[in-house]
Amino acid sequence: MAKYKKQTVSEKSQQEAEAITKGTQKPGQTKEQSKLIAQGIAKGIELYKKQQKAKLREKNKQAKKELKEKANETQATAEASQQDHSPFNWLPWGLLVASWFGFAVFYSQNV
Repeated sequence: MAKYKKQTVSEKSQQEAEAITKGTQKPGQTKEQSKLIAQGIAKGIELYKKQQKAKLREKNKQAKKELKEKANETQATAEASQQDHSPFNWLPWGLLVASWFGFAVFYSQNV
């Protein structure tokens, strides 16, 4: 069977919880009640920290995913631009040279 760790509250969270409890303590409240309130607040602080860590992890995952997609897009556009130049790169230049050659021949016959 798997052993489960009992979740412990960090020392800093306990101190924060005690400070909050002392600040909100009502007259006639026993030490035991204050202790239970402090424990509840400490657990709440720990839960909040866990949620914030999870949000941060999710945000980092999303940022990495977007960065990866952007890199893939740039790579795809680079490959596409390389493919555009290879097969018919000579065609516009060939037509330009042929037209100039044709003008030169036409001009030399009429002069």
